[in-house]
Amino acid sequence: MDFLRWLFDAQITIGDNQSLLVREVLGNIFGLLSALGGMRRKVWAWPVGIIGNLLLLTVFLGTLFGTSYGTSNLLGQAGRQIMFIAVSIWGWYRWNQTRHSGSTQAAVIPQWASWKERLFMVAFMLIGTGVLTPIFRALGSYEPVWSDAWIFAGSLLATYGMAKGWVEFWLVWVAVDIVGVPLLWSAGYYASAFMYIFYGIFTLIGFFVWWRTRNQEAARVQVETAFPDPTVDVR
Repeated sequence: MDFLRWLFDAQITIGDNQSLLVREVLGNIFGLLSALGGMRRKVWAWPVGIIGNLLLLTVFLGTLFGTSYGTSNLLGQAGRQIMFIAVSIWGWYRWNQTRHSGSTQAAVIPQWASWKERLFMVAFMLIGTGVLTPIFRALGSYEPVWSDAWIFAGSLLATYGMAKGWVEFWLVWVAVDIVGVPLLWSAGYYASAFMYIFYGIFTLIGFFVWWRTRNQEAARVQVETAFPDPTVDVR
């Protein structure tokens, strides 16, 4: 109990009148570790991410938890943590099944989404933002509410795309980060805003890493198709 009380109250003082919640910092660190694991296609990325989601959920519902820090509730940010947990459980299960299927040593093989799937992603972002904006506004979310809705819809789509193994999911994260930085900064969540800047750079790197991995896997399949004899060394 003492540890939980410390975790909920602990703050890092910056300057004369600025402070960061330890929970916010730790939640973003776990999120970064999860992204790193995802880039390396490691199954542990999912449970690590869930821990970060639980921490950030308490941060973005600041008034609910009675803290003087973060007095603006970001319902989209809070809601996406719950969504992350649900989708992460599914992604964790899916990557575990793929890893143990015997078809590959990695948890997932990156692949390009089809044009139909890409159109679905664009439509999902636009329609999801349009539908969620009035809902979040009615619930009292922080303005501009469309930004919060955009982040929620994009986060859901990116997490789903990661579980499916789409290379494009990294670009969805970039779109989320671009909108998230000014929103979080204006709402006073400075640690998360700073981490979004870092995430933006990191997700671009992840996109090119998965792109390269996808090309390597495609080349390997072509070679194995051309030389099906297991006694032939094609390395």
